[in-house]
Amino acid sequence: MEEIRKVCVIGAGVMGAGIAAQAANAGAEVLLLDVPAEGDRNAIAKGALQRLRKTEPAALMHPRNLERIEPGNIDDHLPKIAGFDWIIEAVVELLDVKRDLYARIEGLRGPGSVVSSNTSTLPLADLTEGLPKSFRRAFLITHFFNPPRYMRLLEIVTGPETASETVERVRAFADRSMGKNIVAAKDTPGFIANRIGTFWLQAAVTEAVHRGIGVEEADAVLGRPVGIPKTGVFGLLDLVGLDLMPHILDSLSAALPIGDAFHALGGAPELLHRMILDGYTGRKGKGGFYRLNREGETPVKEVIDLATGAYSPARRPKPGAAKVACRGGLRALVEHQSAEGRYAWAVLSSTLGYAASLVPEIAEDIEAVDHAMRLGYNWKHGPFELLDRLGTRWFEGRLREQGGEVPRLLDVARGRPFYRTHRGRLQQMGLDGTYRDVERPEGVLLLEDVKRRSRPLASNRAASLWDVGDGVACLEFHTKMNALDPFSLSMIERSVAAVPRHGLTALVLYNEGSNFSAGANIAMLLVTGKLRLWPAIDWILRKGQRAFARLREAPFPVVGAPSGMALGGGCEVLLHCDAIVAHAETYMGLVEAGVGIVPGWGGCASMLERGAEAPDQPKGPMPPVMKAFETIAMASVSRSADQARGLGFLRSGDDVVMNRDRLLAAAKEKALDLARDYQPPAPAEFRLPGPSGRAALDLAVGDFVRKGVATDHDATVARALARVLTGGDTDVMDAMSADQVRDLERAALIDLARTPETQARVAHMLKTGKPLRN
Repeated sequence: MEEIRKVCVIGAGVMGAGIAAQAANAGAEVLLLDVPAEGDRNAIAKGALQRLRKTEPAALMHPRNLERIEPGNIDDHLPKIAGFDWIIEAVVELLDVKRDLYARIEGLRGPGSVVSSNTSTLPLADLTEGLPKSFRRAFLITHFFNPPRYMRLLEIVTGPETASETVERVRAFADRSMGKNIVAAKDTPGFIANRIGTFWLQAAVTEAVHRGIGVEEADAVLGRPVGIPKTGVFGLLDLVGLDLMPHILDSLSAALPIGDAFHALGGAPELLHRMILDGYTGRKGKGGFYRLNREGETPVKEVIDLATGAYSPARRPKPGAAKVACRGGLRALVEHQSAEGRYAWAVLSSTLGYAASLVPEIAEDIEAVDHAMRLGYNWKHGPFELLDRLGTRWFEGRLREQGGEVPRLLDVARGRPFYRTHRGRLQQMGLDGTYRDVERPEGVLLLEDVKRRSRPLASNRAASLWDVGDGVACLEFHTKMNALDPFSLSMIERSVAAVPRHGLTALVLYNEGSNFSAGANIAMLLVTGKLRLWPAIDWILRKGQRAFARLREAPFPVVGAPSGMALGGGCEVLLHCDAIVAHAETYMGLVEAGVGIVPGWGGCASMLERGAEAPDQPKGPMPPVMKAFETIAMASVSRSADQARGLGFLRSGDDVVMNRDRLLAAAKEKALDLARDYQPPAPAEFRLPGPSGRAALDLAVGDFVRKGVATDHDATVARALARVLTGGDTDVMDAMSADQVRDLERAALIDLARTPETQARVAHMLKTGKPLRN
């Protein structure tokens, strides 16, 4: 099967440009086309590329990826598609416009090329009606979710004549190169995620209006207690854009059959139409259900009253039902005899019942539905997983008690769960009531599956060690945000000893949390600092340095496999690995300067070592120091794994994996490769410039202060860092060991921790999650 290397995207709107950017991130050569404009006929596509430079969150994993995208227009440049492997249509949702375009494409595309539409409202059968068989064999729907870089779901819809090789080429590239998790959807209105997601949003809004539930109360009970993003429903609508909702509701309503339960929800509330007319379209407008009132000296967050349309200051309520859910779980929430509890039941019962009624209409099995909702709407649990949490027998009984319609799947379940673990394998219930294994794509290894079939080799409250097969162990952090504490450090040391004891040959650092590690638990620093327990801080620093050094010196290879944030101590532990296999969405950084300290677990020594080893680094003692100083003092964080290379966090031999689900398997393979002829690295040795180098850095710091770029305490932190990186009072002719640099790290960190300014920064970060510039 020939790989996809060249992608043409037709339609340079927000979605089309985002798809083009992700194809460029995947390494493809991209042609972005739109209709010709007056004057510069490529102006629309060029304008889209200019917007990509400024888009937040960034659509491009590295600014240079924009060079892979060529702008053009349909009239002049459509013949170029003859040399492209995949042509993606992302134009306006008008059937005649799309069909006319497809007719032109069919006459120009090369043999073996694939054509797809990003539509989410038009059936594939309608799109291909009247087109030749050769086109129908090459055509499918590829429904991306916005923003395409970050939303992992790709729904694929095929027709009865779509060739299997067409599907496999797209699946292979979208999965491995674009990082997408692919769900096969049927050719039905809204497919899977939008069919259920739109119902859920509309049910939540209309029930809140009818029941007099406030916006904040609704978001409180339908947010975290249910496993839905913290924005809740109304916050999510503000984020997506309120002006989109009437169009989505109208198009879905027009496409669905008369008896569909969606129609009973009614149209968009009148308040929504008034808000849109007044410019309240969400975060991209003047505000939405929430807004920021900037009329006074201090901006005030306000929330709308669904009955009157008036805004008042947000109160962040904590309804009793939400509190009950935190203690007693989901069933306690929907059984709570309060207005909020009854509201939660009304929304969840209708949404979950609707989802259950749609299988097999929209998908072949329940796992596809759950997967689509987890990835497309960021639900922690899919609809059928939520039904299992409530209990299928209980849910069915309550529906019958209230006179509601019971979906056929609940009759099939007969009170049994939709999922079970059987002989160490996750199974899902089929439409006939029998259980079948949930199959993972080839090359996917998930730690959650390992946990179902085994027990940890070692474990404590912060971390666990697992055998993931073929002689490779996996160390998993599992504290809140995977922050590192003394228990995490102890588990690292235990793991180094346990790997050879269990006859294993390599270790991978990996977990399936949202973030690899947010770093050290700085609450320890605040408490010990307030109590002036400086020996305790020194003990924690020594413990971390010793644990990380043992990783580096282990008689077997250690591979770090991060995804999400790897900050502070989370970055430092990776810097001590033999190699890193990073998910493309990895955000690495030594951010200690933001809380008024320096890296204290060997991060400074590791960055000096990497700088000296970099093949493009100028020789001499000062260049590695300058590079490390700039990166650490600025608390630089990569916005992708690709950018982490430029900052020195990843080396030339480190790998990047686009699909999150393939990360553990790739890291395991890397570890096995290294284990074949493994020799631990030689101890690091440095020639550092000492006082003369520090004087040069001090001059630069002073200049930043005079220009107002840095505060006085920024300068204090930077000068402490400069002393560490230049080797203290060493002479450039004297060799320094990594242990000596670590000694300087500890001394600098403890000195900074004694200052009131650093203590204020730590307290502010813990309270607000944001750095304090003091």
